[in-house]
Amino acid sequence: MSFAAPRAVTARWRPDEGDGLEHLTLSPEGDEIVARGVVVGERDGHAYGVDYTIVCDRGFAVRELHLGTSAGMALSLASDGAGHWTNHDGRALPEFDGCMDVDLAGSPFTNTLPIRRIDWARSGGRSLALDMLYVPFDSFVPVRDAQIYTCLSAPSEAARRFRFEAADGSFTADLTVDEDGLVGDYPGLFARMPLPR
Repeated sequence: MSFAAPRAVTARWRPDEGDGLEHLTLSPEGDEIVARGVVVGERDGHAYGVDYTIVCDRGFAVRELHLGTSAGMALSLASDGAGHWTNHDGRALPEFDGCMDVDLAGSPFTNTLPIRRIDWARSGGRSLALDMLYVPFDSFVPVRDAQIYTCLSAPSEAARRFRFEAADGSFTADLTVDEDGLVGDYPGLFARMPLPR
């Protein structure tokens, strides 16, 4: 199992229930990989629209996260790429020490971050417990969230299959990703949309 070298990619997903859309552009820019996206949807009867920019190094370690809404909500965080976070004023956020990746509510793209960052050949396909910096779209107040990722594909297998689990056992999904590490269909939550040519 291997992934393509970072390249410019555009992708879209729609939720299985309700109205919504995520539109993503992912592109290498110098020594960085930059994800820019817009997520429009609804949760618990509340509509939301969020634009995001996630800046990673070439190994998909998150370095910057920027979120905004047309209503004026905003969040900007930075990481040293080793799990240490600061807010927009440069104040350390020790409550997120060890969180290497971000998880945005309503975004299947953010599953790509740990999938691409981790060297799965070295992990031997074992399950890895990860602490995420999770951002709900209703408040933009980040929280620490324990998740488990397991590579289900053998090293010689062409398919790229992963299991995502909430550490508390409340959710599990088996995901197939493409050569860029982007989720195809996300069972019960999202479907990848074909792009117009």
